[in-house]
Amino acid sequence: MRFLKNSLMFLGVLMVLSTLIFAVQQGMAPDGEQPLSGPSANEERSVDPSYQISAIDIPEDLNFAGESVPQEDPEILERIDREFLVNTYWQSNALLLMKRAHKYFPVIEPILAKNGIPEDFKYLAVAESGLQNVVSSAGATGFWQIMKATGKEYGLEVNTNVDERYHLEKATEVACQYLNKYREKYGSWTLAAAAYNAGTGAIDRYMDIQKASGYYDLLLGQETGRYVFRILAIKEILSNPQKYGFIIGEKDLYKNVPTFQVEVDTAVSSFADFANRYGISYKILKRHNPWLREPHLNNASQKKYQIAIPLKGYYKVGP
Repeated sequence: MRFLKNSLMFLGVLMVLSTLIFAVQQGMAPDGEQPLSGPSANEERSVDPSYQISAIDIPEDLNFAGESVPQEDPEILERIDREFLVNTYWQSNALLLMKRAHKYFPVIEPILAKNGIPEDFKYLAVAESGLQNVVSSAGATGFWQIMKATGKEYGLEVNTNVDERYHLEKATEVACQYLNKYREKYGSWTLAAAAYNAGTGAIDRYMDIQKASGYYDLLLGQETGRYVFRILAIKEILSNPQKYGFIIGEKDLYKNVPTFQVEVDTAVSSFADFANRYGISYKILKRHNPWLREPHLNNASQKKYQIAIPLKGYYKVGP
């Protein structure tokens, strides 16, 4: 028994030694050179010049709707820097915003101008929804993230059949009314933007507790505290894409398909059949009229609706 134990112990020692010798041999290259599996500790790694990550040079003259940003304040500068970094290096999102902006800004800009709203507020819609018909956890809906009660208060139709918060032109008109009201209340477009995000109740409360009257002097909740800075970053990046490393040409941008209007003042039993009469699918009809929420329209009141129909030749519709 003692002989067997000694033999097993001897074999174990031999196995350990052979493993160590093998490991040392694997780690050595001929003539004492370093192994080729990676660079030496002192060797500098080459950097691909086509892809570099760097800090962002913040423009010195940032403003929102003509109102200057106090960039000399180090706390303000850090908050600006954060949004520039986040939005510049979130490349896929930035590219999508550029593509969508080319499609939707021409719709939004004249409505803002007509209502006396500075053009910078088109970037507020980008910050709110990414120029998509999204719905927030609180129920805010559409490009301008309008709540149901607010939409109804300002004359939008909101029900199971029709939800005009999804109607870009009409929702933009409502947003303009809101923003003009906030500008009149606070005397500042910057605070009007903050109030659009947080509501006047929250802004009034912050101002009262903190004895401060300007956006940049207030300690706000995280979302509203970042809100204007995010708009500033989006504005700068979308206005100067190449400056921030984005290469995007006209052919890469999304474009509006021209449409004509069809007036409907009766019930529609099937929008699929309605769409087929104009040589399009229900999917395409909904793409141009997202405010139609169901595949039919009750319209007991015989209200007049304008339904957008794309011109022929832009979509391929199967048999």
